[in-house]
Amino acid sequence: DTFEYGKLLAVDKMVMCSEKDDKAYHEMIIHVPMVMQPQVRDVLVIGGGDGGSIREILRYDHVEQVTMVEIDEAVVRASKEFLPSLSSAFENPKLNLIIDDGIEYVKQAADQSFDLIVVDSSDPVGPAEGLFSKSFYQDVYRCLRPDGVMTAQSESPHFNQRAFVELNHCLKEIFDRDRVFCYLAFIPTYPTGMWSFTYCTKGHRHPIQNLDQKRAEQVAKTFDLQYYNSQIHGASFCLPTFIRTMLKE
Repeated sequence: DTFEYGKLLAVDKMVMCSEKDDKAYHEMIIHVPMVMQPQVRDVLVIGGGDGGSIREILRYDHVEQVTMVEIDEAVVRASKEFLPSLSSAFENPKLNLIIDDGIEYVKQAADQSFDLIVVDSSDPVGPAEGLFSKSFYQDVYRCLRPDGVMTAQSESPHFNQRAFVELNHCLKEIFDRDRVFCYLAFIPTYPTGMWSFTYCTKGHRHPIQNLDQKRAEQVAKTFDLQYYNSQIHGASFCLPTFIRTMLKE
């Protein structure tokens, strides 16, 4: 419990999320791809044991199944006990929760089995380090359907520049540089307050050029979202000069 941020979830002394601003993180990692993919049926979430990502995905009635692969059951238990505002979707019958290594799961998953894959990983240390590897994302690409989309949290451009840049370059090698897009959200809980995500499409759904503004606004209003809206969607892909320089864009 904290005075300013409400309850905090920390793993290995690193803050994962807080009640105060979890919506900025989870709305941006989920609604950006969901708005771009209006007919998502099957979703895979790697990590995300706090439950915030599945909470946002399962707002959409057209989603038929969400498979969530979380390596640490203790994170799920803690969220269920202490963070009910995040963990409300764990009892949803559309959820298939698997306690296992996400890297091994995607190695064995069938080709073209998901419309959307969300990599909601912790920082690239310990067991999560492999979630930033080229071999893992090659498997992710293989598991996506032909018009599928992947989003991943891609670290702080200020605080973890090396991981941020290396992941961006890795994804451009796998998906093609014209199908990989960095975007930002502002989350006070995290170091420097600026956090990055990466949107990758196996098809040709450009996150700005193909954005349905009316759909984005409808989603924001229908779900009473606190951070995401159509203007934020577009603005989040406008990168500061120092980040464009890092990524050589």
